[in-house]
Amino acid sequence: MPEIDQFLKHLNFEKRYSPHTVRAYHTDLLQFQNHLTTILTHADLLHADTKQIRTWVMNLLDSGLSSRSINRKITVLRRFYRFAQQQGLRSDNPVDMIHGLKTGHSLPVFVEERQMDQLLISAGPQEDFPGLRDLLIIELLYGTGIRLSELIALNESDIDFNKAQIKVMGKRSKERLLPIPEPLLELIRSYLAARQKYFTGHETTGFLVTNKGQLIYPRMVYRVVNSWLSLVTSVSKRSPHVIRHTYATHLLNRGADLNAIKELLGHASLSATQIYTHTGFEKLKQVYRQAHPRAHTK
Repeated sequence: MPEIDQFLKHLNFEKRYSPHTVRAYHTDLLQFQNHLTTILTHADLLHADTKQIRTWVMNLLDSGLSSRSINRKITVLRRFYRFAQQQGLRSDNPVDMIHGLKTGHSLPVFVEERQMDQLLISAGPQEDFPGLRDLLIIELLYGTGIRLSELIALNESDIDFNKAQIKVMGKRSKERLLPIPEPLLELIRSYLAARQKYFTGHETTGFLVTNKGQLIYPRMVYRVVNSWLSLVTSVSKRSPHVIRHTYATHLLNRGADLNAIKELLGHASLSATQIYTHTGFEKLKQVYRQAHPRAHTK
């Protein structure tokens, strides 16, 4: 639909949403459009009404989809129809009468500090290019807390070896500078030397590249992270974002200021960072239950 294409261009070029987010919006809009076609035999997404949207939400609930995921889809529709209003394509927003579903406050999944230490110590020195690259992926995620999209978008020019910092382009094209420790800088130097040797006479298309010299991609990073984390933890989620949670949780547990963590993570507001305080409190409760003599007294 031209309206969808126009909306996605708006998200991409004006709102500066990440490619991953734009794809997710596209998927949700197409899913609702397909619902209108197959369930209600009504394919006009642009002119859908509140009742039809409520029916879709109920179908999503019946399918077992989580309230959090459904709320995200409701938000996508709300923003799409708000955009349609701004463009003069319709006079109302049919989602204004629909409220989000109640959700529980699930805590971020993270890896214990001793497990991360075990992982990075046992990794040992990597000599070949693929091994150095995979280790650098883990070390960059854990050493800086950057997002998957930010990791992939890194350029060699973003690394300042003299100031021991790295420049990251975050959401909404917001730039931030992150400190990096000397061991990570040394690993980057080793990686760059190995990459130059590995691809002698051949061009590469980015800072972190595949064995064929192409820019790394999300699924590859997921595979690397899952493979490495599975060596030390049995947590159900083993994704790049889990390492981001791990980075923030370990900083908080060691006394880092919450506002500083907010800036390091590139959060727009402190509320997004405050969930890590709940993670820290859960850790304190666990220590209490294990150590205090009255913890198990009935």
